[in-house]
Amino acid sequence: MRATNNLPNGPKMPVFLRRMKFIFQPLEYVEDFANKYGDNFTLWSRNDSPAIFFSHPQALQQIFNADSSSLNAGSGNRGLQFLLGSNSLILLDGGRHQRQRQLLTPPFHGDRMRTYAETIREITRQVSDEWKMGKPFNIRASMQEITLRVILRVVFGLDEGPHLEKIRQLLSSLLDSIGSPLLSAGFFFRFLQKDFGAWSPWGRVLRLRQQIDEMIYALIRERRVQSPQNRQDILSLMMSARYDDGQPMTDEELHDELMTLMVAGHETTASALSWAFYWIDYLPEVRDKLLRELDTLGDKPDPSIVAKLPYLTAVCQETLRIYPIAMNAFPRIVRSPIEIQGYTLPEGTVIIPNIYLAHHREETYPQSKQFKPERFLERQFSPYEYLPFGGGNRRCIGLAFAQYEMKLVLATILSRFQVSLVNRRPVRPVRRGLTVAPPAGMQMVAMPLEKRVNTPALV
Repeated sequence: MRATNNLPNGPKMPVFLRRMKFIFQPLEYVEDFANKYGDNFTLWSRNDSPAIFFSHPQALQQIFNADSSSLNAGSGNRGLQFLLGSNSLILLDGGRHQRQRQLLTPPFHGDRMRTYAETIREITRQVSDEWKMGKPFNIRASMQEITLRVILRVVFGLDEGPHLEKIRQLLSSLLDSIGSPLLSAGFFFRFLQKDFGAWSPWGRVLRLRQQIDEMIYALIRERRVQSPQNRQDILSLMMSARYDDGQPMTDEELHDELMTLMVAGHETTASALSWAFYWIDYLPEVRDKLLRELDTLGDKPDPSIVAKLPYLTAVCQETLRIYPIAMNAFPRIVRSPIEIQGYTLPEGTVIIPNIYLAHHREETYPQSKQFKPERFLERQFSPYEYLPFGGGNRRCIGLAFAQYEMKLVLATILSRFQVSLVNRRPVRPVRRGLTVAPPAGMQMVAMPLEKRVNTPALV
């Protein structure tokens, strides 16, 4: 395609109305524009700077493989600094981002990750044992309880007790607050970020964050004077890690990365698990196939075998395809002119790789609106066609852990309970902070597995 300085076409909708649609109708926001303008479209800000959405695999490949000196990603996430801190991996660029990424990656891979398996299964059993059989419960709240307890145990190595409970309550309250419709809008309308005291919405967020900060710094100070020997939690591993010059991470760097891991490491997985339970019950044939596969495991399956189950893996992949938790990968800001799919983008252009549209290209995923795990058994997709965790050097470092946790939680619960929707009407994602998630009030009921009905394929 011939390079041109002309940018892709896009809507002329007023910025305020466009943002309101983005907040309250996140799927329609990108679907409507893509239906009218195609794979690439440009949105203009009030100061006439362009933001361009890309979803074609060729464009995504060029973006993710571009030299990092041409594109900044961290600076596009400045809106998260109030929550994560300025040292968060998500906000860093260049060499500093690369050094921090190398330091943080090892705990989420290989043998180190497998040491967390029993923690995940134990917490899953504890939370699901609290369900009252036949009584409706909030599936998202339960999944958030599991993933939050897991990430706190894995990150801090805290055993059950008042310290763990206090930070769990604070973090849960903070994320529920910023996930509400009003404060979700605060990410996009800065005038809503006003502190009018402890009882004001934004004031409450800032005070919750301050309490969490105090607890994290206290934990770091405690751990500094303890021996890290034989500890497997991520905080201890991060404190033992060294940069190339031999220096350890500072308390501020540790704090900001811990906040990043806690916020990004459980909210997203909780939403994905909630969707998985929705689809497994909504489509009985999916549940039947999955249960037949789980029936082959025996009473105490090895976690590594669970993680390799083909159909369970495909169900998790399709869950993350059809409604990716993050609709966009991290935005990139052009530092020097770059060509993407024939368009020469000037300095300052914001590039937005759109995951949702990439996952709904009919050429790649026929009948893309249908939940069909089999598509992942029939072919492999490139990282520019399937990208629920973003791509390039900004791909989520916790993706292997998140997928591992999803599989273990699903296998543990589905081996013990039949979990069914109270209301079987189709649901659409709603905004929750910077992500999209199942509706907050989605109710399900659980019954002991031996009492399940309407599964003739298993008889």
